[in-house]
Order: sequence, then C-alpha cells, then structure tokens
Amino acid sequence: MKKILIILDGIIAKKLLQRIVEANTGDNSYDVVYMNDVVLPSQMPSNFTFYKFDPTSNSKLSMVLKKNIHIEVLMALNSKDETLSVIKNLREYKKNLQITILDYWGINIEDPYLNIYKGIEVLANGMVERLPNVPVLAQNIGLKQGEIMEIKIPFGSSYAYRSIASIEQKQWRIFGVYRNQKMIDIKPFLVLKPNDLILVIGKPSILMNIYNAIGKTTGQFPMPFGSKIYLYLDLYLENEKSVKKAIDEAKFMNNKLKNSLLIIKVTRPTTVKIMDQIKEEVKYFPTIILEIDYANKGFQQIIKEDRRKYNIGLLMLTLAMFKNKESLRFLLDLKIPIFKFGKESLKAVKSVSVLLNESGSYEQISPIVFDVSTQLKIKTKILDFDPIGEKEGQTNLINHFESLAKIFNEKLEIIRGNENPIRELKKQKDILQLLPLKQKMFKNRSFIKFFYTNSDLVAFDLNKFNQILIPVSED
Repeated sequence: MKKILIILDGIIAKKLLQRIVEANTGDNSYDVVYMNDVVLPSQMPSNFTFYKFDPTSNSKLSMVLKKNIHIEVLMALNSKDETLSVIKNLREYKKNLQITILDYWGINIEDPYLNIYKGIEVLANGMVERLPNVPVLAQNIGLKQGEIMEIKIPFGSSYAYRSIASIEQKQWRIFGVYRNQKMIDIKPFLVLKPNDLILVIGKPSILMNIYNAIGKTTGQFPMPFGSKIYLYLDLYLENEKSVKKAIDEAKFMNNKLKNSLLIIKVTRPTTVKIMDQIKEEVKYFPTIILEIDYANKGFQQIIKEDRRKYNIGLLMLTLAMFKNKESLRFLLDLKIPIFKFGKESLKAVKSVSVLLNESGSYEQISPIVFDVSTQLKIKTKILDFDPIGEKEGQTNLINHFESLAKIFNEKLEIIRGNENPIRELKKQKDILQLLPLKQKMFKNRSFIKFFYTNSDLVAFDLNKFNQILIPVSED
C-alpha cells in the first residue's frame, strides 16, 4: 500500500479532501495534516490518518515523516510563504520526495521532483473550453469515454525500467512520454523510468486495466511482457525424467505467478509411453493447454506463431535447448523473459537471488526481482562481490534495491565481499537466479576468457540453478 502525505489549509482544503475521500479505492494510505476542523470530511475511511498542527512546524512535520515512508506529498495551503516554508522543510528531510503543490501566486522553484499545479491557469482553461473552435482536454476528445489517458509510472512499478518494445501493447498504445516536464521522442528501445508520464490510447476498459497494472508494485509478473506461461518441450532432446521435472515445475510456476494459463507445446513426439505420461500429468488441470506439433515446424516458427496467439509472458526452456545457443538468438527480438531450467528443484527454492554486475541492466530488472519474490513468497538475496574493485556505481545500485525492498515490504539479504563472484555463486543452494537477457549470452565463447570479466555470462552457463532471464535495453 502506497503512503501519501496530504497537507491542507484554506478555502479549497475541504473540497479537495472530500474529493480524495470520494475517489478512495483503498489502495493508498493517507496521512492528512490540517489546521482547522472545518476541513474534515463527514466520513473518515480507515486508510486515512489525521494530524492537526501547523505544517510549517518542522519538528511536528518531521514526526509524521519519520513514522512512514511516503512516496508523494500533495499540498494546498493558504499562502505563498506557508507553501515555500513547508517545501523547504520537506526537502531537508528528503531531497527526492515527489511533491505536488497548488499554486495561485506564481511560485518558481528549480526542483525536478516538484510538480506545480497552477490554479489560476486551470480555472482559465476550464472557461476557455466552453468557447467554440478552441482545443479541449483529452477527456473531451473522440467518443468522450476515456480513450486517451495520462498515466504516471510509480517507483517500484513493473513497468518502470522497461523498454517500450518489451511491453506487450494489445488494443492500446503508448504515444507520448513526458520526462522532467519535457516531451521526449518515442523509440522502441526507450526505457521508461519512475515519474515518467505516458500518454496512452486505446479501448477505455483496456486502459483502465493498464492503469491499474502500472500503478501496482507487486503481483504483476509476467506482465508487462505478456500474460501466459509457455513451456516448450522438444521430446527428441528429452527423456521421461526431464519431461516430468519440466512439467511439474511449470505447473508450480503457473500456480504461483499471476497468469491465466499454462501452455505446454510438445514437438517431435517420440514414444507412446512418454506422450501418455504427458497427457496424464495435465488432464486434471483446466488452466493448462496441451498442444502437440506433428508437422515438425521447428522451434523458431512455432514460437513466433504462438507468441501473439497466446500472449506469452514467460517462455520456459529445458537445459537441452541451450546446447545450441546460436539457435536461440532470435528470442532477443521477441523481448520475452526466458525461464532456464536448472538441476536444482524449483519447488525447493528459498530465495530469489541476484549477482550484481553492470548497474544499468540490474536497475532495469530490479522491479521484476521483487515482484517474483513476492509472488513466490520467498526472500530476495543480493550477492555483491567485487574482487578487483572495478565495478562503479555499486553503492547506488545497492541503495536502489534497498529502496525497492521498503516499497515492496520485502526482506532483503545483502551478502558483500571481495571474493570471486562465480565461486561464491556456486556455493549457493536452492536459489532462483534472475539475470538480464543479453545478446552475448547466445554467442559461442571461451569459458576461461570470460571467467573474471563477465559474471553474467559465466552464471548463464551454469546449469545448477533455475534462472529467469529478463529482457533489457542494452543501448
């Protein structure tokens, strides 16, 4: 639940607070600071906490700020001096706290985390919209049913740090992105960041679902990549034991993650016995679809056809599929997370683990890390090893993960050291490792050459752990 601080006083305070209460969905928790009882609403929902004091008092405001981790502040006060004083106090407490203020006095502050809502301009624009031949706001365009929507990307959203190309856009489209109050060019590999404002167009009911998905911080994966888990089994490469393990663990993931269906695609059938085994494994599960390819279309054609047919959000592949890495390179263009089965039992995993390497890629996958650990109900473990002291920006990356852990309310274990990262990784047990999906993973390479230079590639080549490879922008 997101914690929001509201600071109110003046003629608009009562009406504004009443509107917030009326719009309350229970998804947020509000701390309300006020000075006059007249602003209090007739109904006080359980997710609202009220504090009566002068918000310009730094000591009293600090007490409220220290009680909870607020992600945003909404402020409407009676005077310019009061507003500036409270902004100053808030900034002394936290430099990057998102603040939205109602301004009637022409406040001008250089602050990337301050949104100024100019009250006089809003009133003027509302009256101008009544005139003929004047452009109107988005809610009055088209069918006037909400086909165009502005959505803010919150910190911790599964849509944050995702490239636009990796987001499945079915019956809706992103057509505008604002960052730091400037419109930026949309490119397929543009990575969305927290506090970005996106303009979307599409079917109103779909947009409401997207709005809800973007606003939530947990329980979304495999969204935004797709909605279904897809297990591919080439029986020519498998045996009875590996098939049973793959199906059992795919069913486990299907039960744990938020998705509607598990698709099991079987190709190149071998024996009647193994086919009967597969059918027996799935026949009592209405959320599983079993499809058999008798035409031998080939892996690439099957995946490309089924990707959109089933809206694949997680592609599960056995170890045998990775023996020829070059044949999997086309998957990079599809921007689908890949589950790589390991020798360990997926049902026995006790943590979602990340071995930190290049900071940009791991920042991109960080929301997914916590989303997966939340859904599996296991802790998150960060392995931070830097034997030769060449990894820059590691402290900021650790701080980033710690901030997300607070938002997700997740337990975070950080293991630090100067040891060889791969050697320490091999000592781990019962982990689900998350890695950024990169082009170099699917190229032939020397094991020794990359042993000390790229822990991602060496970890990818290990067959011990189950791994989820998350698409990232490498630009």
